[in-house]
Amino acid sequence: MSRRLPISIAVRRVAQGACVAAIAGAALWTSGAGAAGNYPITPEQRSTAQQVAQAGVPLSELAPNAPDTHTVVRGDTLWGISGIFLKRPWRWPELWGMNLDQIRNPHLIYPGQVLVLDKSGGRARLRLAGGDNGNVPTVRLSPQVRATDPGNGAIASIPFNLIEPFLNEAVIFQTNELEQAPRIVAAQEGRVYMGRGDTAYVRGELGSSRDYRVFREPRPLRDPDTNVVLGYEANYVGAAEYVRPGEVRTDASGHEEIVPATFTITSVRQEAGVGDRLLAVPPREFTNYGPHAPQAPIAGRIVSIYGDAITAGQNQIVALNKGAADGLERGNVLALWRDGNVVTDTTDPSRKSIKLPDERHGLLFVFRVFDRMSYALILSVQQPVKPGDRFTQP
Repeated sequence: MSRRLPISIAVRRVAQGACVAAIAGAALWTSGAGAAGNYPITPEQRSTAQQVAQAGVPLSELAPNAPDTHTVVRGDTLWGISGIFLKRPWRWPELWGMNLDQIRNPHLIYPGQVLVLDKSGGRARLRLAGGDNGNVPTVRLSPQVRATDPGNGAIASIPFNLIEPFLNEAVIFQTNELEQAPRIVAAQEGRVYMGRGDTAYVRGELGSSRDYRVFREPRPLRDPDTNVVLGYEANYVGAAEYVRPGEVRTDASGHEEIVPATFTITSVRQEAGVGDRLLAVPPREFTNYGPHAPQAPIAGRIVSIYGDAITAGQNQIVALNKGAADGLERGNVLALWRDGNVVTDTTDPSRKSIKLPDERHGLLFVFRVFDRMSYALILSVQQPVKPGDRFTQP
């Protein structure tokens, strides 16, 4: 949410709160870059950084074409910058450690800062050009009212626009709980379907929220290995705003008369209809999305592609058959594997069938975690992804 504040200050971004420590793992707020000072640094991350800071990282850990310098520009992401310098972009403690002396807040990095790669003594260290402030200029703001996001200016860890729509839309239920949710029972003027701006009449128990999501009948998601139902994926229809309450009253003849609540459809992915269910929009989550590997080895399969697609590519969303109960958490990076083909060995007189090795061909970024399932963004991939494909720790 934007805030309108009268501002009369001279701002100087200090490198202690905005340095390269965060390159691969700066926190990502669901509403934009935020007050990163609140984000915790785990003991494991700090320990790794301290160890690396003593001597830097081996040159073998650098990306093949790692540049000597990089100037941060608007549109950069921490994932992308980290990938410029390191082979494994999610290993942000590596970069944090390379510049530990200049780092006080490892979650912010700003456009205009210049990153310098020092490769002396067979080890690699990363520092900010221009000393402690990283050559970030002073910005003077004249007294007037401005609309700004809290912490505006720090770049995100991954392209936030790719997952933001799914933070409210992509929902997996443990049971088919939508059956008990408020439902659309009629439309204005007897319409069957409703679009943006149309009126919908709703019955059911409503809370205090004014903003609701509209869902259609959910579908069960089954584990590719066991065929067990892991959850129910709701089909997102759109959004609706509460206008006035319903009531139960008695007419002139003494009969009970039910008057439904009134809603306005505010947005649609598909036309809303009678029978669709409503759920209140949950509070915005301010969550650390710093990329990192799972804490323990994990292996699983892709259950489905979000939406109606049969296969998926880069920047699409997939559902996984592992969740919080299996140790997955927001920000986990996972490796995608392609099953090796079964081919005939033409060099063998008996022409035996052989299975080629599985090949790693992409990366996933977990951004929503439920008990037994998760949603992940495909960060990179070489071939189309389909249900049943494997993933492991990176």
